[in-house]
This record gives sequence, C-alpha cells and structure tokens, in this order.
Amino acid sequence: MDNIIATSNALGLTLPTPAYLVGMLIFSLIGIVAYYKGKASKRPTVRWLGLALMLFPYAVSATVWLYVVGIGLCGAAWYYDHQG
Repeated sequence: MDNIIATSNALGLTLPTPAYLVGMLIFSLIGIVAYYKGKASKRPTVRWLGLALMLFPYAVSATVWLYVVGIGLCGAAWYYDHQG
C-alpha cells in the first residue's frame, strides 16, 4: 500500500483528506435538496444554486475553499428561497 501511495505522489496525485470528502458529501446533498426545492417552487435561482452546490467540489481542490464557497452558496440558496 505504501508503494501505491508513493507512486501516486510521485505522479503528482494526492488523496483528498477526510474533511474534504465529508464537505463534498454534505454540500452535494444540500445541493440536491436545493435543486429539487427550486424546481418544485419554480425558483430558477435556487435551482441553479443547487446545481452549483453539487458540482463546485470538482473545481475546488483546497479544503478551506471548499467550505468557504460551500457555505456561501448555501447562504445564497437559503436567501433566495426565503425571499417573498
């Protein structure tokens, strides 16, 4: 197993941290909920924010930025969902 990890590190590949994987899972699940809630309530902004929550972890590699962007997108989805 150490040989596989050493080979992947030599190729420039690193494994994500458990905190990154948990964040990716949480924000993706929140994104699914926001997407379907936006679709059901006919709010396209919430729907697009839900899609962004599902897909942005693939574009962000740092754990800190994963949580910063995820919390920001969650806040935006909550704000637009609760606008009258």
